[in-house]
Amino acid sequence: MARILVVDDSVTNRKVIVGYLNSIGHTTYEAADGFEGETVALKEKPDCLILDVVMPGRNGFELLREIRKAPGFEKTPIIMLTSKDQDSDRFWGMKQGASDYLTKPFSEEQLKAALDKHIK
Repeated sequence: MARILVVDDSVTNRKVIVGYLNSIGHTTYEAADGFEGETVALKEKPDCLILDVVMPGRNGFELLREIRKAPGFEKTPIIMLTSKDQDSDRFWGMKQGASDYLTKPFSEEQLKAALDKHIK
């Protein structure tokens, strides 16, 4: 299965997402903000990243842009999973290089479908 980095400032959201990913066989890494997320991503080289948008310090859009510039991450699936549900938010995320854009609240089925679509 895949190695997935979950970046979200909410401990509760991380626990829910990581718990589900682990239950379906994925290995997970966690980060609480965009700066920590970049550090973990560059160190662990995950197969996929799941990013919240609204976080202190560096938000998910900023992290997305930085990760896309890093060598080896040009085609890594990055799924935005956020409460920002406006069409303009989705457009902005996809324009900056997100592979998919899901909004909270989300279902396990939605997350699994996005992962199945992007992880080979």
